[in-house]
Formats: sequence, C-alpha cells, structure tokens
Amino acid sequence: MAAKEKSIHAGHRRRLRERFRAQGLAGFAEHEMLELLLTYAIAQHDVNPMAHALLEQFGSLGAVLEADVEELMRVEGVGERTATLIALIPELFGCYQRSLMGERPSIFNFEDAAAYCASLFYGAHEERIYLICLDQSGRVIHPALLRRGTLDRVSIYPREVVQLALRHHAYGVLLAHNHPSGIAQASPADERVTRTIGKALALVGVNLVDHLVLCGGEAYSLARSMLHMGPEENVDYRVPADTAASGLRAEGGGSISLMELLTDDKGE
Repeated sequence: MAAKEKSIHAGHRRRLRERFRAQGLAGFAEHEMLELLLTYAIAQHDVNPMAHALLEQFGSLGAVLEADVEELMRVEGVGERTATLIALIPELFGCYQRSLMGERPSIFNFEDAAAYCASLFYGAHEERIYLICLDQSGRVIHPALLRRGTLDRVSIYPREVVQLALRHHAYGVLLAHNHPSGIAQASPADERVTRTIGKALALVGVNLVDHLVLCGGEAYSLARSMLHMGPEENVDYRVPADTAASGLRAEGGGSISLMELLTDDKGE
C-alpha cells in the first residue's frame, strides 16, 4: 500500500510540473501553486494537505508568502527547510526586479525611486531602513541596509549614514524605510530624522535627495511633503555638477532646494 501511495504522489508531482512547463501557472489554483513549490522542499510525501493548511492559516497565497519563518513553522508539518523556501520567494522576486533594472539603474525622480525602493522591501516583516548611494549622474552605487527594527520601529544614526555615504563615494543619497503595518505616511519623527540626516550629510558635501516611506505598494515622499509640492508636481533628483547646494529641481520649473530647507534653522 505504501508503494502504491508513493507512486500516486510521484505521478501527481510529475503532472504538476508538466502543467507548469506547458502553460505556466495559468489555470493553477492557489493550493496547487503551493503544492508545486512544496514538492521541492518535501520529498515523497503528499503535500496537498499542507498546502491547504497554509492557506487556511493565512488566508491567501500572498499572505502565505509574506509570512515569516517562525509563523510558517507553526503550521503542522512545516519545518525550517520548508519555511525558509517559502520565505525566500518574495525576497528573491525583489532581487529579480532589481536585476531587470540593470546593475546600476538611474534614479532621476520620485517614480524611479519608488520603483527601485519597493524592490528592497519584498519579504520584509519588520521595519528596515536603506541608504541608497548615488553617483553624480543619479545612478545607484550601492543600496546599504542600515538597520532592521521591530514591526513598527527602527533606529537610524547620522554618524552611520555619513560614514556609509563617504565609504561608497556617494554624491547623493536616498533614504527609504518601510511601514509593515500602517500606511505610507511620514510621522513627525520621520521628518525630524530627515532634517538631522540632511544637515549631517551637508557638512560633508553629500546631497540628501529624498526620504521615502513605503507600505502596501505605495510610497510617500518626505521631499514633496516638506517642500509643499502637489501630487502633480514631479521632482528631478539630479543635481548639476556646478551646483554647490543640493537641490531638488522641479521638472520644467525653477530650482527647489531640499538641502537649503534642511539647513535653514527657520525650517525647524
């Protein structure tokens, strides 16, 4: 009987793989997608009940993939190896998206920044803050993970930001952090941190081009907020080489300097 069950499971796994090769995931139910994935973590066992248990526990395929390893391991039968494979998928997708952008993508405006930064937070279950170092042309030099925090809090230190910016020879930097729970909206503390970091970077000649808050596929720009810009206004993060002060320039308009605002004591 055991041999017969083993043969049935092997045939089912083979059919899942053949369906995927023939048509991709089109026509797959969510539990079948999970089954196919689980076959690569668990050998020679029926993973259908586990796929259903995961969906029952978390509610949807997306919620399963967004769960952290510890949460996944609370589901009966899910071990560390299986949970790690599932948790790997969202972060791998973020890496895939960045790979499509090229080794050193250019960040010229809010839309570019939001797309690039979103890819950094796939699979993040706690607050993280990144420092994206940019060259003079607005191309990404290096995305540095500054800190991992808790579900709703992460700390950032100006000295650490300055050291990383100088280490990577950054001409400009973009800060980005996520709100795993809540909304894509900056807090008064976020604005205070932005001012402090901007002043510290200005002392060493590095431009803070923006600070983004990301949540649920949305992004919020502190630069737009602090400069009182409307949603229809787009900003250009590039700064001319002969510009002494860092600036965010409105496309087709005059100069708007974020750094001037941040280093102006009246702006406090």
